[in-house]
Amino acid sequence: MSRQSQTTGFAIVGPGIVAEMHRRAIEANDDLGARLVALAHYNPARYDELSQRFGVPCRSYEEVLNDLAVEVVCICTPNGQHAAQTIAAARAGKHVLVEKPMAVTLAEADDMIRACAEAGVTLGVTFQRRAEPVFQQVRQTIEAGALGDLTLGVVTIPYYRGEAYFAQADWRGTWAADGGGVLMNQGIHQVDLLVWYMGDPVTIEAYAGTLQRAIEVEDTLAATLRFANGALATIAATTTAAPGFAHRVEIYGARGGIQIEGESVIRWQLPEGAGLDSLPPENIAPANAGAGGDPRAIPVSGHIGIYRDFIQALRDRRAPLVPGEEGRRSLAVVSGIYEAAGLLS
Repeated sequence: MSRQSQTTGFAIVGPGIVAEMHRRAIEANDDLGARLVALAHYNPARYDELSQRFGVPCRSYEEVLNDLAVEVVCICTPNGQHAAQTIAAARAGKHVLVEKPMAVTLAEADDMIRACAEAGVTLGVTFQRRAEPVFQQVRQTIEAGALGDLTLGVVTIPYYRGEAYFAQADWRGTWAADGGGVLMNQGIHQVDLLVWYMGDPVTIEAYAGTLQRAIEVEDTLAATLRFANGALATIAATTTAAPGFAHRVEIYGARGGIQIEGESVIRWQLPEGAGLDSLPPENIAPANAGAGGDPRAIPVSGHIGIYRDFIQALRDRRAPLVPGEEGRRSLAVVSGIYEAAGLLS
């Protein structure tokens, strides 16, 4: 049977904001046989409405896990539910693609990785920027040594989320269900890029506060990280910067630097003769606020790439682009920052 003639049945768990991205990503991989076949929700009173909206039957999670047409469960629920739902899916023999953060604690992440390994199913984490060619080219350039010894990373996340955002659902802004504030919920994507480019930090110092929002978790945070080679990085993040500005990820070395703003490289400075001294023009573009002001204002292309790789990984019997172990890395940094800031007891 050819790859194109195979089908892979997906179920989305949780019909929130990000679920639409997953639905569109599944549809965009129709040529690989991706099919949305089910939706899971906790409230039977909404089954009909959600079935009409997504075009597939909406049922309880238990019923979805018993459906033989479902091969992959896509978990788009509040962060605090990810671990239990992933473990249940693994025990039912389903592969799992889980939204970020994969869990709210490292212990939960380890349990998820272990459960999937024991069940022989694949666990992937939706850090969609790793599937974007521009971010992959940045990583290849760093790995090739074109920047020389890395010396400094700078992550800036000047986002805005008003009170209405947190009032949409009672789980938002809570430790139990959200797992943290601006860094866990919004900034973990940029943390993931930082560790993907620079490695895992060995020491962390941090401060955090809840300055403007009536929530349990932090709305503003600043941290300094030191890496094994002595390189440093700073992370500054907030959800109080009205109306919301584009995030930035900057990586500098002894021979050059790369500045990313939003989803685009805005400056790419490498030494002459590096052989990697330019990006294709389509990869350098003006940045806008993007997700800085609206969590829905991100391109779907990264999710499409994550799904495409995940389907191919299942068929090739290999690890996906972002396996559970990689998803755990950014969670470990966020947890380390929270511990350094005195947010974790």
